[in-house]
Amino acid sequence: MKDNSIHKNLLEKGFSNLCTAKAMTEEYEVNFKEVSKYVHATSRGHEAIQTAVGMQLLPQDYAFPYYRDDAMLLAFGMTPYKLMLQLLAKKGDPFSGGRTYYCHPSLNDDDKPKIPHQSSATGMQAIPATGVAMGMQYKELVDSKSDSKFFNALDINRPITVCSLGDASVTEGEISEAFQMAALKQLPILYLVQDNGWDISATSEETRAQDAFEYSRGFKGLEAISIDGTDFEECFNVIQSVIETIRKERRPFLVHAKVPLLNHHTSGVRMEWYRDDLEEARSRDPYPKMKQLLMENDFSEQEINDIEVSAIETVKKALIKALKAENPKPEDLFTHDFAPTLITEELGERTPKNANKVVMVDCALFAIEELMKKHKECLVYGQDVGGRLGGVFREAATLAQKFGDHRVFNTAIQEAFIVGSTVGMSAVGLKPIVEVQFADYIWPGLNQLFTEVSRSCYLSNGKWPVSMILRVPIGAYGSGGPYHSSSVESVVTNIRGIKIAYPSNGADLKGLMKAAYYDPNPVVILEHKGLYWSKVPGTKGATSVEPAEDYILPFGKAWLLQEIWKQEEEETVSIITYGMGVHWAMNASEELGIQDRIEVVDLRTLHPLDYKTVFNSVKKCGKCLVVTEEPSGNSFSRALQGRIQEECFNYLDAPVMIIGSENLPAIPLNSTLEQTMIPSTKKVKEKINVLLDF
Repeated sequence: MKDNSIHKNLLEKGFSNLCTAKAMTEEYEVNFKEVSKYVHATSRGHEAIQTAVGMQLLPQDYAFPYYRDDAMLLAFGMTPYKLMLQLLAKKGDPFSGGRTYYCHPSLNDDDKPKIPHQSSATGMQAIPATGVAMGMQYKELVDSKSDSKFFNALDINRPITVCSLGDASVTEGEISEAFQMAALKQLPILYLVQDNGWDISATSEETRAQDAFEYSRGFKGLEAISIDGTDFEECFNVIQSVIETIRKERRPFLVHAKVPLLNHHTSGVRMEWYRDDLEEARSRDPYPKMKQLLMENDFSEQEINDIEVSAIETVKKALIKALKAENPKPEDLFTHDFAPTLITEELGERTPKNANKVVMVDCALFAIEELMKKHKECLVYGQDVGGRLGGVFREAATLAQKFGDHRVFNTAIQEAFIVGSTVGMSAVGLKPIVEVQFADYIWPGLNQLFTEVSRSCYLSNGKWPVSMILRVPIGAYGSGGPYHSSSVESVVTNIRGIKIAYPSNGADLKGLMKAAYYDPNPVVILEHKGLYWSKVPGTKGATSVEPAEDYILPFGKAWLLQEIWKQEEEETVSIITYGMGVHWAMNASEELGIQDRIEVVDLRTLHPLDYKTVFNSVKKCGKCLVVTEEPSGNSFSRALQGRIQEECFNYLDAPVMIIGSENLPAIPLNSTLEQTMIPSTKKVKEKINVLLDF
């Protein structure tokens, strides 16, 4: 052994872990029909590097494994039986309760590294992992005394983040966003890239211009090391040195470990179908290498055999037991879509005496300022929200000056990172308020919003709800053209697991912002740009007396903004709307002079949606008009129309009607074309008359 040799008991522990992982792979093959009901992958060929990493992480560390990391999970202290419960999607699956694939862990045990929800999307965990590291850095900067686990600068065991990736994932654009921020911010994170040279059936030569080590060298400040991932001794020593450096110096590393793939890509893509390199791959098997290492360190053949036999027996018994374990019950489907919230009632003063009227954008700004004063875990970031500009709509103006650049800061043009990093920030106990500059820019962030943010609570069986707020300026305003005017509520409302607000006035925005902050779930707040300053004719109603600091407006409570009584002799209409639609509806009602025949319901939140108030209004009026700014085809409003029609059919005197934007691909730049495209007070008036005359 070399001077930096591994102690004998560590070799024994490492070999036992490798034997166990290998035995699990082999047992799965022997029992292929029984265990392959659900798709799974194994670590065969990758065990040495995974074991070396897993043995050295501490309970305060965070880990983001990928779907082949079962040897790493064993090294964390997971038993074969526990992993098999997930393999077989059993009720007792400790990660998800049978909801997600094998080796897609989520763990929050006191004695093991913390593992937030892991998705199946290739490489997507890199951004949440980097968010954890960014959160660690923030907490260290904010308070060096309040929590020794995070803040003691002299502690040699300060927490780190490990993100494990397959080599094929490094070609994903979101990986570069993670690397960029880790290098820029000098975050305490280790990216472990396990390179087996395969992208399912495509080879690295077909798909990559360079390997992960070569690629990472383009990120200044991200130190990269390439190692033989089959050599346990080299793996252990390099990882030990890297982890020690990250704990002390708080900067990022990438370790590129070359390994063979000795089993199928997954149980559904078998190696014999396409592999022509199996002989060469088997020549690099870490298993015989490690046996040789043990013999060189005075292990007898009997000792080695005993470890092997024990592992095989443990695995066989575990599988028998797991196959007999209880399956989930139908009712188990309906748990943990959201974490419980305590914000269920309207609280505080909405219209304090002697308070000034303020524009909508300032109501949000003041709400965030109040939250930041009260909660040091609250921070704000996104494109151009920093001190120099304070947001393109001045929605974050003065915040950086008041709270510092470490709490209010700009990000790169990386919507995926902005959205996905909140998963990691939330996991370390922070509450990020983030922003994409325009609704039109949300598209690169949707993968993270859908795959990571929205599903975390449900697929972790309630262990890792993501507590965040995503602000999205939305809607057509001032000839913004095709790239700054879109409405996207139909897209985000189709993402389950998030709450969505769309306020029409400043008081509601402030109250909903407070509710969103105290909600343990992810929240998207859609904020119409045309209402921010009430510069659009007919939108003065968006200005409000600023509510008191204690004002909170719960989600799922619509507002009967204009209420009428049930009338038998007159035709009456219920208008169901939100955002800018509220102002079109109120103006139309006033200009027609029939406020006593038109009820206006302001939804305020699109999820949860207050169906009770909607249905009661429609049943009372007998006719219903849904007003939206979105093109109505295949939209949220169409779904709402259908639900109203279904629930209120026996009370309707006419079909439920909709008015929205024209069903065209984009909003044109020209102001005449823009106004032709979107609804208006005039168009709503015309639709009301059609409905009244029906």
